Amino acid sequence: MNWNFKKSAELYGINEWGKGYFKINKDGNVDINPEKNKCLDLYKLTQDLIERGIRSPLLIRFPDIVKKRVKLLSDCFDNAIKESKYKGGYSGVYPIKVNQQKHLVDEIISFGTSHKLGLECGSKPELLIALSVMKTPGALIICNGFKDVEYVETALLSQKLGRNTIIVVDRFVELDIILNAAKKLKIKPHIGFRCKLSTKGGGKWVESSGSKSKFGLSPTEIVLGVNKLKKINMIESLELLHFHIGSQIPSIQLIKSSMKEGAQFYSELCRMGAPLKYLDVGGGLGVDYDGSGNSDSSMNYDAQEYANDVVDIIKSICEEKNIHQPQIITESGRSLVAHSSVLVFDVLGKQQVAKDKLYFKVSKTDAKIVKQMYEIHNDINKDNYNEFYNDLVEKKRDCLQMFTYGVLTLEERAKVEDLYWSTLKKVALFAKDKNEDLYLEIKKDISDTYFCNFSIFQSLPDSWAIGQHFPVMPIHKLNEFPSSQATIADLTCDSDGKIDVFFDSETSDVQNYLNVHDINENEPYFMGAFLTGAYQEILGDLHNLFGDTDAVHITITDNGNYTVDHVVEGDSVEEVLSYLEYSKQELIENIRLASENSIATGKLTRQESKLLLKHYEQGLTGYTYLAEQESD
Repeated sequence: MNWNFKKSAELYGINEWGKGYFKINKDGNVDINPEKNKCLDLYKLTQDLIERGIRSPLLIRFPDIVKKRVKLLSDCFDNAIKESKYKGGYSGVYPIKVNQQKHLVDEIISFGTSHKLGLECGSKPELLIALSVMKTPGALIICNGFKDVEYVETALLSQKLGRNTIIVVDRFVELDIILNAAKKLKIKPHIGFRCKLSTKGGGKWVESSGSKSKFGLSPTEIVLGVNKLKKINMIESLELLHFHIGSQIPSIQLIKSSMKEGAQFYSELCRMGAPLKYLDVGGGLGVDYDGSGNSDSSMNYDAQEYANDVVDIIKSICEEKNIHQPQIITESGRSLVAHSSVLVFDVLGKQQVAKDKLYFKVSKTDAKIVKQMYEIHNDINKDNYNEFYNDLVEKKRDCLQMFTYGVLTLEERAKVEDLYWSTLKKVALFAKDKNEDLYLEIKKDISDTYFCNFSIFQSLPDSWAIGQHFPVMPIHKLNEFPSSQATIADLTCDSDGKIDVFFDSETSDVQNYLNVHDINENEPYFMGAFLTGAYQEILGDLHNLFGDTDAVHITITDNGNYTVDHVVEGDSVEEVLSYLEYSKQELIENIRLASENSIATGKLTRQESKLLLKHYEQGLTGYTYLAEQESD
């Protein structure tokens, strides 16, 4: 088949979800392309890194993309403010919970300095990070989440370090904690109220919004809070109103509805005498994970449209009520970092259901059903495939019954099953252009399974937990026709450790297989899971004790060159076991004692004991994932 990189781009939809950061080059490899004159071949980079001793699977982070995303969001709001003649300003904050990795947070702060990008923390540990690393003059630190006295006192004292820290009241009881701590320390607090909107978000995180959401003050609690501050002459401390309608909002209409309700809350608080400076509209700015524009993993707007609508709605309501136009704050973490990380992994092997060739002959002594299946396999064609398909399914069912009752031998059942799957593959070819429903149903059944060197639970937990879609595709061979279809299985011994839902860019629908190339035992086949920079590293767990992967930060220079800024080595087996209170010394000593006992009873030779202990100790210090064997 005449195939090239342009057809691969259409097949995998990379030009839609890649947003220019990811493309396919003329060599048929994926390029990383954060901006003009900066382009890097991902496959060649992977080969270079492996030659350096960095292991697959590996997570590759691209700070250049983070820098581009930080600038993009700030520019979009600057454009919207200038175009609408908005009288307030804009300040972004990065929610640390999205990805707390130190190097990434440092990059966020560095790239955001000129934009006064601040940080949002949702817990005491995140606050401790923010206070230590945030040194940008004028940048905000927004304190959300559950708070105790220690959390609040730390936040208040940070003001004496020059930090611009605002404590948001997420639950009404927190207001008294803040006021008591402020009185004790004699520090004027900067307070924000989080309101619960009736407007609900959409997509997979819809339950984080609405009147029954986990955080936020009801209208009654807001009124009580304002009156309490007035009564003790501290209304001047109420500087911010915050709301949040959820992560990854797919529709701009949902965002506009929430902005209208939130802006009304703001205007009413101002009417009641609160001298608000900031309106924090939370997160929700989506990431287009599939390029469709019409799914929970996509969005029907872009960053500029988002900024325009946020600014226009707030400006309109403020002008209508004749009140001060606030500094707008967003907490768009997913949008800032999702594109910046790619998980690269190798395919270890495959399980092929429908064999390309039959590896047996049908003999005269075979059961009648074997001969009948063989006839169907030989006689099926484009004119009779529908009728023969029904016969095929019926005889497969008969075969199972006959084997259960002891009528068929195991060898005969094996022949029937091979004939069934091989014939089914023929039916799919005949049905492709004539019966789409049948074709799709069969392709789901006959697709191969590609066994891949990574853990879904560690590296793509949202794929397993909530069905989040991540673009997955080969990173090379993209000038070649992908003749196979496969689902992706990870290394864990869990049936859920797989990816079997993929976006079909041609139909804008989902399908149960991915088009891939046939693998060659003598040539590594690498695939990438893209847009993994938000949440995945932090949410990953140790299912089957697969730990963190090797990670590397790559800065792209001109003309396809790059620098390796940071290498973060993945977990060793010893490190993972230590999280569970296993001692390396105790484990080795137990194996040594067992070996001595076996030597004494003649079950194990001294040389075998030496080899066992060598492998055991090497296993403890090694990578938790499968590694390529080095030649002796």
